[in-house]
Amino acid sequence: MKNPFYILDVFAPEKYCGNQLAVVRHAVSISDAVMQKIAKEINFSETAFILSDDKRDGAFDVRIFTPAQEVPFAGHPVLGTAYVIQQEIIKEPAGSLILNLKIGQIAVTISYKDNSPETLWMRQIQPVFGKVIGAEVIAEVLGLDADEIDSRYPVQEVSIGLPFIIVPLKGMKAIKKCRINRDKYFELINKTEAKALFVFSPETYEDGNDLNARMFADYYGIPEDPATGSANGCLGGYLVKNGYFKKKQIAVRVEQGYEIGRRSLILVNAEEKDGSIDISVGGKVMMVSRGKLA
Repeated sequence: MKNPFYILDVFAPEKYCGNQLAVVRHAVSISDAVMQKIAKEINFSETAFILSDDKRDGAFDVRIFTPAQEVPFAGHPVLGTAYVIQQEIIKEPAGSLILNLKIGQIAVTISYKDNSPETLWMRQIQPVFGKVIGAEVIAEVLGLDADEIDSRYPVQEVSIGLPFIIVPLKGMKAIKKCRINRDKYFELINKTEAKALFVFSPETYEDGNDLNARMFADYYGIPEDPATGSANGCLGGYLVKNGYFKKKQIAVRVEQGYEIGRRSLILVNAEEKDGSIDISVGGKVMMVSRGKLA
């Protein structure tokens, strides 16, 4: 059987923006090695594989690979895969659906406009806050001066299933200046659970957006990612926990990918309540092309 596959733009304000994703169907017969080879050949930040068009325990089985390895969870593959399931498998409006991932079940809700998906949202698991890293250390990794990091807030590992080092920067000058020192980067991640860096700034390219962000993950074969749902989920928890907007409930628009020409928009809602933090990450998904694997 030739496997149908789809190329999508996720977190895309318009086509040919956002983060590119390949989704492959009927993948239960594809070996791990071949999935990894496909992900490497496609060379997007992640490739998703829907194992079957049929549900298992009320959810669809999905695996996610970067060009370098399989990961238990990643944000834009969840939204992009949910879009494919709704449009190509269910083929009628579905308010919600569930994906079985290595990390567990992730629920996706979908709003519609004229019977077409408008915005997809995924509910995140509870954030886990880890190691705090010194500003001087992270500045060396990013090619910055330590005083370009906002010392009012910690540089900290945060995980919602995939961990990131969240780095608050003072402004756009620092955002534009970031250049990864690979030696310092690998020296750092050998000592941390998180292997990816997510920097953000309160200054933005576009009016109406709240934050600008960049993500670096050479460990996963991704020098820079144009839109990162899982990292923005971690960011939502970080912002609420540290009182960045002086609120326990936030709804923010995060722009990402501008430095690499893939303009993206990620919507992040987070609320701290009764000792926990509820986080949802959302955005648009657009179909670019479709075909069949040989």
